[in-house]
Parts: sequence; C-alpha cells; structure tokens
Amino acid sequence: MDLFDRINQEELEGSAPLAERMRPTRLEDVVGQSQLLGEQQLLRRAIASDRVPSLILWGPPGSGKTTLAKLIAKGSKARFQQLSAVLSGVPDLRKAVDEAKEQRRLHGRRTILFVDEIHRFNKAQQDALLPHVEAGTVTLIGATTENPSFAVNAALLSRARTFRLEALSEDALVSLLARALTDQERGLGALGVQLEEAALRALAQAADGDARRALDTLDTAVQHAKQRGLTQIGVADLEGLISRRELQHDKSGEAHYNVVSAFIKSMRGSDPDAALYWMMRMLEAGEDPRFVLRRLIIFASEDIGNADPRALSVAVAADQAFARLGMPEGLHPLGQACTFLACAPKSNASYVAWKEAQSDVKAHGSLPVPMKLRNAPTRAMKEWGYGEGYRYPHDEGGAAKGETYLPEKLVNQRYYRPTPNGEEARIGERLRKLRER
Repeated sequence: MDLFDRINQEELEGSAPLAERMRPTRLEDVVGQSQLLGEQQLLRRAIASDRVPSLILWGPPGSGKTTLAKLIAKGSKARFQQLSAVLSGVPDLRKAVDEAKEQRRLHGRRTILFVDEIHRFNKAQQDALLPHVEAGTVTLIGATTENPSFAVNAALLSRARTFRLEALSEDALVSLLARALTDQERGLGALGVQLEEAALRALAQAADGDARRALDTLDTAVQHAKQRGLTQIGVADLEGLISRRELQHDKSGEAHYNVVSAFIKSMRGSDPDAALYWMMRMLEAGEDPRFVLRRLIIFASEDIGNADPRALSVAVAADQAFARLGMPEGLHPLGQACTFLACAPKSNASYVAWKEAQSDVKAHGSLPVPMKLRNAPTRAMKEWGYGEGYRYPHDEGGAAKGETYLPEKLVNQRYYRPTPNGEEARIGERLRKLRER
C-alpha cells in the first residue's frame, strides 16, 4: 500500500480531520487557483503531460499548496516522497536522495521530492539539496508561505519555477464548505446538518482565504449542532466560533459611565463649561486622571481630527505634563486640554474613514496588493512584475494624475471625506484639485 492508498483509506474511515478528508483527489475538484490550473495554463498542461519541472508553490496558509503537490504526484508516473522542513535535517535529505538514485538505477523511475515549509530549511539544508536538483536526481516541489525571494536561496530558486497561489475567494470557500456539508462519504453529509447561506458566508469571511481554517470551523460548528440536536445552523449559532476579539478601552466603572458620556458629549457639542464640570465630577469622585487623559487623546482624533490637527498634540502634551507634575498641579494641563478640545472645530471624518476601511477589510479579506505597488527588492521579484508600472508622484508635480492605489475591487472607494470645518476645509480643497487634475 503506497502513501496515497493509506491516506485515502484513513479519509474513508473518517479518522482524518475534515480538511484532510475533503482534500481534492482530482484537479477538477480544486476550487480557486484558475490562474494556475485553467485549461490553457502552463502548470495545468505540465501536469497533464507529466512533465512538471522543479517548482516552488508559494501562497498563504490553506490556499492548496499541499493539495496541488499531492495531485501532481498522483497523476505522475514518478515516485513521490514527502519531507517536512520542520522535522527533517540534512541526514534525512541524504537518505531521500540515495533512495531516489536507487529508484532511478533499478527501475528507471523519477522521484518527486515534496518539501513542505521549505522556508524552514536553513542554508546548509538548501545547499545540500541544490546539486541533486541541478542533476535531476529529484524533481523538487517546495511549498512555502514566505516570499521565496527571501526564504529560498538564489541558486535553488533559479533551478525552480515559482507559482503563486492566491488566498481563496469567499465564493470558492462557500463552494468548498457546501461540498463538505453534502458529501456523504468524506464530508459531513451523513450528519444531516445544514447551514443557512448567510452562515456559510460568515464562515467563509472569517476564514480569510484559508480552506483549512474554514473546514475546521465548519466541522466544529456541525459537531456542536449535532450535540445540541440542531439540524439547521444560522449566523447566530456561529457567534462563539468566528467572533474576533475587540479591544476594550478604559473599562473602570458602573453607572459612572453616564458621567463619562456627559463629559464626551459636552466636548463634542463645543461647550467648555459643561465639559469642565463633568470632568471635575469624575475626578472628584476618585476617577484616575490617566483615564480622563486617555479619553482626551481619543477625542482629539475621533471628534476633532484634521479640523485642528493641533488638538492631538495638546492632548498628548497634557498627558506628558501630568506624568511629570502629578496631583494637584497636573490638573492645570488637564483643564487646558479640556477647554481647547471643547472649543476646537470638530470633524469625525478621519474616524468615519478608518471605520469604513476596517469594514471593507473585514468584508473582503486579504485582497491582493496591485503589482505596481508591490515592493521589489530582488531581481526575481522584478521579473515577476513587482513594482511594474508604478508612477513616481514627485516626477508629476506631487501627484500622479489618474493613478489608483487601492486593490482592484475597491479602486473607486472613498473613505476620507473632509468636512468644511477648520483646517480640514483646506485639506478638502486640495484633495478636490488633485482629483480634478
């Protein structure tokens, strides 16, 4: 029984994790990666003709690197051998090479050597592998989550083709999850649990392009539902599984927060007298002045922003002054900061902008950086098209007319919309002129 027979047997017996059981057994079952596996793509044709060269599969976790390596091996007449860069050393490499030589001598059979997490190989290990790749003793397939320009030495990289796998799209993950839910043999179909479409989407979004994470979370959700006697899973049922921790700010009190709210709203309403009153209510009640100072700093950015950029400097300076002075003298900079912020022109445009940007990041996951904006410190990266087409704004009067910097899917999105208040009015006018160029 060879490696794949054993794996398939384990999968059918259900002893392997869901992500392993649902690993595609045919290229046709692979979701995503059409840029590599489309009918006319180079890699697809190389696999079909069993003429796969040494290659590096580079992509984020759960994008299908190991799956692709195993499918290449399954469709090849070559012998397949797998090493983990985490667990294997130079002696393991030498043993693998010796076995490859023996197979070639006795049976005329090629060996595909799959090195998972090849970026974990140190220089000595990579150097030990290099001559055998050069001589064709083994056909190397390396999988890495790291940029191979940095993770793989130049000599070894030059002997292998690099193929970039992208994080799986939300639609691809939804398709994969739906398949796992209905598969009676390898998946969860026999359990009779269904997910609402919105729940499938929520799982896919939370996985952020990682098929393994998506399937693991699905497995947990279905098993929990089965234990509770549920046959239908909605978004609410996933809350504990996919929720992300949110930062908690300045947690200190109980009803006391009513006074905190009054303090913030008084400053936002440009009433310095009320702001001072509520601030002193907090301090006289025993509130830590550092809590108040943190609120002032937050307010300076959240509610004033670029309408008066000095506000943040004033709030931070008050914090530093209090640290030096202590009580009671430290109340002087607190009072000054409070009245300055209350009287300053107001704008929440920056706050709204980053909240909207955050929302898009959560909704769309890890959208690829446009090639023209990518860093290209190595020759290999330049050859792959990194940085190609980038226009240097200083050569065009400080702004490249018509240039875009967002991911392609969001290219027309606007987050920051300056208000006509204070300094922000000037900022807005400058942006308008730049966009009209």
